[in-house]
Amino acid sequence: MEKARVDESDPRVRQWAPVCQAVALLLSPYAEVVLHDVADDSVLGIWNPMTRRTAGDPSLLGELDGLDPSAHDVYGPYEKLLADGRRLSSVSAVLRDADGEPSAVLCVNLDRTPLEQAASVLAAFAAPTVPRPEPLFEQDWTEHVQRTVGTYTRERGCPVERLGREDRLAILEELDRAGVFAMRRAVPVVAGALQASRSTVYALLADLKAQRKHP
Repeated sequence: MEKARVDESDPRVRQWAPVCQAVALLLSPYAEVVLHDVADDSVLGIWNPMTRRTAGDPSLLGELDGLDPSAHDVYGPYEKLLADGRRLSSVSAVLRDADGEPSAVLCVNLDRTPLEQAASVLAAFAAPTVPRPEPLFEQDWTEHVQRTVGTYTRERGCPVERLGREDRLAILEELDRAGVFAMRRAVPVVAGALQASRSTVYALLADLKAQRKHP
């Protein structure tokens, strides 16, 4: 973090410098903290400066005149723009003396660039995907089991745990036609998808075989 530019002779700087330094350290390198003199409308100090401003430069606090406070003596967050095009989110707090009179204004200017870049990356990841290439999945019989059960329950609006005997037989018949039960460990996978025991699936397969012999 760049060295602070401050008027070390001013008692307000000595009073508020630890607060300004703490905020700057927490948000470094993405935020600068500025302490302004209300009476002279000048900069008292800048921690982690983003521009060439230094102590004694004009504060231009008139930008706050058109804002309604968001809380007692707090303005913002509001948007500011740097000369290099960076957008800032700024918040300002009026600091009062023992008599309740405005003594200084503390401003925190947060560079939104890294946040906007991160949001752009996340939005790209959330973009719609292209239809999946079926040839890549046609050998994945475990996914076929899940898809078959999921499609059946979704089309009938019935959760899997409420499927009746005939429903389960219909699903098993479709899976059997697809050759699923020729695969090793097919029964445990199907039992898991149907939320049933292995013995139940074996019994249903026996019933299905019997129905085929005696339609």
